Amino acid sequence: MTEQVIAGTDLSRLRELNSLTVVRALRDQPPTTVTELANLTGLSRPAVDVIAQGLVSSGWAVVVEPGGSSTVGRPARRYRFRATAGYVLGVDVGGHKILTLLADLDGNVVHTARRSVDAEADPQERLAALDQILATCLAESGKTAEDIWAVTVGVTGPVDSSGRTTLFTPLPGWQTVDLPAHLSDRFTCPIIVENDCKLAALAERWRGTARDANDIVFVQGGMRTGAGLIIDGVLRRGFGGAAGELGALKAVKWLVAPSHLQKCRGVPETVSPDDAAAWVFNAARDGNRDARTAVNRYVKDLAVGTAALVLALDPQVVVFGGGFSRSADLVLEPLARELEKLCLRVPELRASTLGADSVALGALRLALNEVDQRLFSVGLSAPVAPRRD
Repeated sequence: MTEQVIAGTDLSRLRELNSLTVVRALRDQPPTTVTELANLTGLSRPAVDVIAQGLVSSGWAVVVEPGGSSTVGRPARRYRFRATAGYVLGVDVGGHKILTLLADLDGNVVHTARRSVDAEADPQERLAALDQILATCLAESGKTAEDIWAVTVGVTGPVDSSGRTTLFTPLPGWQTVDLPAHLSDRFTCPIIVENDCKLAALAERWRGTARDANDIVFVQGGMRTGAGLIIDGVLRRGFGGAAGELGALKAVKWLVAPSHLQKCRGVPETVSPDDAAAWVFNAARDGNRDARTAVNRYVKDLAVGTAALVLALDPQVVVFGGGFSRSADLVLEPLARELEKLCLRVPELRASTLGADSVALGALRLALNEVDQRLFSVGLSAPVAPRRD
């Protein structure tokens, strides 16, 4: 052993890295014995025994008492990662609502807060609503800002490296909003802002219908059409955060696709523009000819951009999500037929199973990724021991 490695600071760093190795193993496993941890980490059993006890003392791990009874000796002590050591927030700032999910470090949602917001609200109104829902979420869950280790916020429009939607967004005036700066007054943890479609794609791979796939195109069907891309298991943002924004290309027809539903002949005057699509889908399901025609025209326009992404990326799965995914029974089959005409290979088409929570769930996943990256990066100093429950 060299003199450099013997130096006290290096031994301290080695102990820290060994502790993080055990924490990582615990993060990915059910309650685990010292022997199993030694096999997983490659560390000696005596070293793991000391580290595990130290992690319990510092609040990173807990001992799981054996259940039941045994007549053959004393059961081995098992350890698990203490998921309540910290929490993350996933937020969906949409046109009509703000949804906040609070989760522990295993991704278990422990509290949900939702608030409606006017689609025409200016930035000040929307930020005030965001502040209020965050305060409500923390207060109702009994948590403080210091308990939060990462926050991810999903917004509409491509997000650049600064967390802004400077290219475009349908949220009125939102191009001027510096959301990380605004939230830094409340939180000291990392604050991430990401496009809503990209987060929805991440959620589908994490807890949705595409958990078995590494190459995914997520197509958001709603009054705004967008896409999120996961290739080789990695969320693809593009250089400026605008990957998948095919709606910017007018020839793709994604911008006009929803108008076929809104302008469908026969929609009653009492139905608002926001509810017209739902009326058309229901009418088409009941056999209304005009409604079926409108749905078919919508699908044809949706297929053009979807085919472009399929041809460029050759994904395993295309997930149809967003508000219109509730009518996937009317969309997926004709969409597959259109893609057969346009693509060399048609991937499997699946409907989202996450509903309106998909963006906030994807935000949780990205926040958890940030926690793990910071926790397990070799260049970081040892994390501060979490607060005890």
